[in-house]
Amino acid sequence: MTFALIKETKTPPDKRVVLSPEMCQEVMKEHPDARIVVESSDIRVFKDDDYRAVGVEVSDDVSEADVMLGVKEVKEAALIPKKKYFFFSHTIKKQPYNRSLLHTVLDKKIELFDHELITRPNGARLIGFGFYAGLVGAYNAFRALGMRDKLFDLPKVETLHDLQELKSELDKIQVPKNLRIILSGTGKVARGANEILDHMKIRQVTDADYLSLTFDEPVYCLIDVTEYNRRIDGKPMDKYEFYDDPSGHESDFMRYAKVSDMFIAGHFYGDGAPYLFTREDAKNPDFKINLVADISCDIDGPVASTIRSSTIADPYYGYDPVSEEETAFDAPGAITVMAVDNLPCELPRDASFGFGEMFLKWVIPAFFNGDKDGILHRARMTTENGTLTERYSYLQDYVYGGN
Repeated sequence: MTFALIKETKTPPDKRVVLSPEMCQEVMKEHPDARIVVESSDIRVFKDDDYRAVGVEVSDDVSEADVMLGVKEVKEAALIPKKKYFFFSHTIKKQPYNRSLLHTVLDKKIELFDHELITRPNGARLIGFGFYAGLVGAYNAFRALGMRDKLFDLPKVETLHDLQELKSELDKIQVPKNLRIILSGTGKVARGANEILDHMKIRQVTDADYLSLTFDEPVYCLIDVTEYNRRIDGKPMDKYEFYDDPSGHESDFMRYAKVSDMFIAGHFYGDGAPYLFTREDAKNPDFKINLVADISCDIDGPVASTIRSSTIADPYYGYDPVSEEETAFDAPGAITVMAVDNLPCELPRDASFGFGEMFLKWVIPAFFNGDKDGILHRARMTTENGTLTERYSYLQDYVYGGN
C-alpha cells in the first residue's frame, strides 16, 4: 500500500503535515508492505530535502498512491477520483462553506476519512491538534496583555522555531502580581493552556480560594462545567446528566467574572448548553474580565465577546460591551479578544510531531491489522461508490438539498 503526504492547498497556507520524515521511516520499518511518497511542497515545515535525507521519495506527482494524507481541506480541483483521503473536512456539523467539497468527494467516488472522526467506540477523539491550540492560545493571551498594557513585548509564535523557544520567550517576562486568570475546560485544549500557565509558575488555586481570597501573586483557576453551570432548581449538579441534557441549567460564570482579569476559554461547548456569559452579562458593572483568549472560538455563542474569528496575521480585536460592537483591541473600556481559529498552525513543527505520533499509533496499523479496532470504519464518511456511509447518512440532505 502506498501512502502520499499531499501538499496543503488551503489559503492561508498551513505548514503542518501528518508525518515527519522520521515518522515516514518508522512506518516503512514497522510495515514492510507500506510505501510512502511525499508531494513536493515549499510550504510545509519539513522541507523536501528533509524527507529525501531519510530515504523517502519526493515527487511532483503522487497520483499513483492509494491513500492521500493531508491536514486541512483539499481544493476540489486537486482531488483525485477513486482515492482514499484523510483530512479535516469540516462537514460533519453541516458547515455550509464546505458543502460543495463533500459533494465533489462523492462525485469523484473518493473514500473520505476525517481526522476528527478518528475515535474510540465511545466517540472520544484519539487524534487532533487541540493541545497545541491550547499552548499557542495561552501564549497569545499574554502577548496581548503585554501589547495592550505596554508591559512587555513577546514575538509572534509563528516567528519561533518550536515550543522550547516559545517557553524561553515567556521566561523573559513578568506579569502583574494582581493578575487573576480563569481557564475553562478539561480536555486537550485546556491541558495545553495549563502547561503554559504552569511553566510560567503561575499558581493554580481551588475555585473556593479563588472566589474568596486575595493574593499577592498571579493565580489561575481551572473550571469545569460543574463550576460554571448550576441547576436552576438548586439541586446538586451531575455533569453526566448535564452532558445528556443541559436543559434545566443556567450559567454560574458571573461569580468568576467578578474577580477575574483574563479568561482563557478552552472548554467544549455542547448544543443547548447555557452560554457562559451573554452580552448583557458583559454590561454588568461587576463584570471585570478585560481580556479573553477564546481558543474554542464559537462565534456569537457562549462567550459573548467573540463576535468573529481573528487571524494569525491580525489576532486581536476589541469588544465594546456597551455598544456590543468591535473596536480597537486596546480601546479604553474594551474587552481585548483573541479568537484565532487555526492556532496550531503557528507551531507547526511541534504540532506535526504530536499529531503524527497519534496517527502512527492508531491509524497506520489499522490498514495492516484488518481494522480490528474499527478505527477506519468509524472515520470513513464516504464509500468508493460515491455514497455516504450509514453512520454519516444524516448528511444526505446537507449535500444534495442544502439543509
